[in-house]
Amino acid sequence: MLFTLGINHHSAPLAIRERVAFGADKLQHALAALAATQGVGEAAILSTCNRTEIYCAAETPDAIIDWLGRYHQISQEELAPYLYVHDQPAAIRHAFRVACGLDSMVIGEPQILGQVKDAIRAAEETGTLGSRLHKLFQRAFSVAKEVRSTTAIGANIVSMAAAGVHLAERIFDSVAEQRILFIGAGEMIELCAAHFCAQQPRQVTIANRTIERGSELAKRFGGTAIRLDQLPEHLPEHDIIVSCTASPLPIIGLGMVERAIKARRHRPMFIVDLAVPRDVEQEAGELDDVFLYTVDDLAQIVESGVESRQAAVVEAEGIIGHRVHEFLGWLQARDTVPVIRALRDAAERSRQLEVERALKLLARGADPEDVITQLSLRLSNKLLHAPSSTLNSADGSERAFLQAGAERLFHLHEPSAAGLNFKRRNSSPR
Repeated sequence: MLFTLGINHHSAPLAIRERVAFGADKLQHALAALAATQGVGEAAILSTCNRTEIYCAAETPDAIIDWLGRYHQISQEELAPYLYVHDQPAAIRHAFRVACGLDSMVIGEPQILGQVKDAIRAAEETGTLGSRLHKLFQRAFSVAKEVRSTTAIGANIVSMAAAGVHLAERIFDSVAEQRILFIGAGEMIELCAAHFCAQQPRQVTIANRTIERGSELAKRFGGTAIRLDQLPEHLPEHDIIVSCTASPLPIIGLGMVERAIKARRHRPMFIVDLAVPRDVEQEAGELDDVFLYTVDDLAQIVESGVESRQAAVVEAEGIIGHRVHEFLGWLQARDTVPVIRALRDAAERSRQLEVERALKLLARGADPEDVITQLSLRLSNKLLHAPSSTLNSADGSERAFLQAGAERLFHLHEPSAAGLNFKRRNSSPR
């Protein structure tokens, strides 16, 4: 059976998530160790900053839960409160929702799809991706494409950082051509830097009270670091300024911005002030060529995006529900394959035996018409003996169940073409 088990940002704090994360360099080794666990047939591991999940085809999830605890040296008592386990069809639905971004911290974000593809590629290279998981994730990728192409799940802005980039694109033709200054080095600035730097700007500078923290962040994004007291001399060099500090008073006053605009010869300056209290004096936004946006301005864009995206989520869930039903149908059909194969093998053995017997009779000079008649009779008797015997020996509800199954399997209430032709021939006027 297919299972999904793991923890994510909904179920576990960061302190737990980081303890059960799998580094990219150790993922294939972990997959091989997991696949060697008794009762595990197929396995894939998805490990990101927000989730660690194991997708598997296994007898039960118990052995995998034990393995996860042993591998990361975390006790079951510590892990249990944060761990979720899904079996069919919930495991299928969960895989589809994850691929579509519906289970992400930012609903509809596209990065998770690439992370899922990387996880499946690693499982394939390690040899732990069997036919069930392969089919599951091919369907998941197809569902994600369908959701993104038929709903507005990814079309609306739902984070402050993304809203900042959106506003900047209204002012400048290309963010990639601009120089960006980030003031502060906290979580919000880190998130904004990730969004803005994805546009590959010409220059990135981090201004922070402590140069060490600023340098650490600047190194991650390929920029340079300066101290806050260096702002007046560096401000004119930058086209986009994003500020979010814990200062109780503005750190960028009206006069500093006026001098910067004059030094820039009135080239536009775009400022996003995400701090509360504000980092930039309100009056600076009244200057010509200065475009100042506060946290409230961005919140309006985000709120509008969230409302639109929630409507898209309802559509996406409908698509996923339909595709889960289809995939369950595929799994059920797959489960009948061994029975169909055994049935065909038995029929083929009977056919071969009767053909050999008929050929021997023909070689002895027997009448061909009699041989063919006997061949057909013996073959039909052999094929029908087992189901007829089972029906005759059954009683009560079992007989009714088997009888209904036989009628459906052999289409007993559908007149055959041969029967119709026979009736037509015998009813025609002489």
